[in-house]
Amino acid sequence: MTTSAKPLSVAVIGAGMAGRSHAAGYRNVNTVFGAGLPPVRLAAIADANIALGEDAARRYGYEKALPSWEAVAEDPTIDAVSIVVGNDLHRPIAEALIAAGKHVLCEKPLAGSLEDARAMAELERGAEVVTAVGYSFRRSPGIAAIREHVRAGELGDPTLFSGRYWCDYATDPNGPLSWRFKGGAGSGALGDIGSHIIDAAEYVAGPIISVSGASLSTQITKRPLPLGALVGHNAAPVSDEVGEVENEDTASFTARFESGLVGTFSVTRTGFGLPNGLAFDVLGVGGRAAFDQHRPAEYLFDDAQPAVRTRGARQVIVGPQLPYFAGGVPMEAPGVGASNADHFTYQARAFLDQVAGVTEPLSACATFADALRTMEIIRAVVKSSLGGGAAVQVPPAV
Repeated sequence: MTTSAKPLSVAVIGAGMAGRSHAAGYRNVNTVFGAGLPPVRLAAIADANIALGEDAARRYGYEKALPSWEAVAEDPTIDAVSIVVGNDLHRPIAEALIAAGKHVLCEKPLAGSLEDARAMAELERGAEVVTAVGYSFRRSPGIAAIREHVRAGELGDPTLFSGRYWCDYATDPNGPLSWRFKGGAGSGALGDIGSHIIDAAEYVAGPIISVSGASLSTQITKRPLPLGALVGHNAAPVSDEVGEVENEDTASFTARFESGLVGTFSVTRTGFGLPNGLAFDVLGVGGRAAFDQHRPAEYLFDDAQPAVRTRGARQVIVGPQLPYFAGGVPMEAPGVGASNADHFTYQARAFLDQVAGVTEPLSACATFADALRTMEIIRAVVKSSLGGGAAVQVPPAV
């Protein structure tokens, strides 16, 4: 492990929307949760789009922009790297970085195919470096607090988990045919945003053992081809030529948890007016809790209060009493919230805590094995949809 006497040198591969979130997270890691980490050197941001990489490096204070991920792998001074590019590139980049002795934080989903994900999980088992996956919603104070309620039995026996991730980034039929619309069933909304709500469900409520009743659909079947480079979900010039959308816009399914809990899930990238609609409810015989990412500074909680006439859902304002908030924001006062950017800072700090071997680290990041499990669940959902909604077992958690 890297010692506290030596600076940690970090790099980000990918300068798009999520890549910049990782870059900003590393920049802020030594501003949260007190001392403990060594100094962090912001070494490089790599992107094939040189102008985009240079702009990100300038904005977030990195020493240089590099034209390729290979340049990061070949740089012996870089210790830890975030992989934030198209899913199909995750495996070859991770393999090269691990072979070069670098710690790896990979964005979700783990890979472009289940086969690649299995290979990455196998690689992790023999790796002598830290490997992690970016499920940033695990760092939400509200979600982490609801997990504590469930684990402490404060809802009684849980009866239902209802999760959804509704987004609108693909509602425009003139939006360009980016890599997000390529790949087979399960690689669309289910892989992109469904992976987040599936991970959040298992994080809060434990392992899923089977899925059923799955249905996948595509609302916009053709999209115009882009004329240039694409960044995130941004609009871009397009041609008159169109191409086929190869994966789903919308998916829904039910699930059975190991505890006996029943789950219902729906995801869509064509949900008008919903920019980032991850939300869920957990119901139990003695209480309930709910979270909505569009209102990240709060969650709802209800339990059996002594006086029936005053029972009802209570708005719990995020503050220092919740996980991550104390020491994680400059103004430690209830009501100031915790943003998506904060989640990436906490995630980067947790990753580097593991790399540096600090004495009191944040909760460890999800592993390649965890992310493989999410993809196994997605594969089961696709299989259920192809089988007319038949029940499909999920491989047991390792």
